[in-house]
Amino acid sequence: MCNEYSQRGPYYHDPMPKPRRTGPPPDGQIFPLKKRKGVPYEFVLDALAPIAVETRTMFGCLAIYLADKIVLILRERKNGTADNGVWLATTGEHHESLRHEFPNMRSIQLFGKEETGWQVLPVDAPDFEQATLRACELIISRDPRIGKVPKSRRQSKKN
Repeated sequence: MCNEYSQRGPYYHDPMPKPRRTGPPPDGQIFPLKKRKGVPYEFVLDALAPIAVETRTMFGCLAIYLADKIVLILRERKNGTADNGVWLATTGEHHESLRHEFPNMRSIQLFGKEETGWQVLPVDAPDFEQATLRACELIISRDPRIGKVPKSRRQSKKN
């Protein structure tokens, strides 16, 4: 017999419904959650607490912004560990004066250039924490040598 709705139409009821699992999943999680990495060098955020900073993930690292300027990137990776540490956003004109404050500061090696605007306070330097806390003090005092306004995506597409 043929009616308005075929056997598989909108009101079809399967006489043998599929068995459904009842109770919680075996591992106890209702929704599987991806584990998030902790904040690397969390003491940096504690040191910057007196000012309003914003954090964003960037390339598996944590970028720290003060208003419209990026000031630091916190990098702690398992591969390519040579550039692990705290990256300072600066420009070449400030490198010499910053080296007086941070003798172990160097250009990051990740980009393959001799000298880059990004400088790193390497995590394996003996004065890493002390230098990083000093960098935080400079950021809090709005030192113009640290921080730069990133190019917007629109500007980079025009070039």
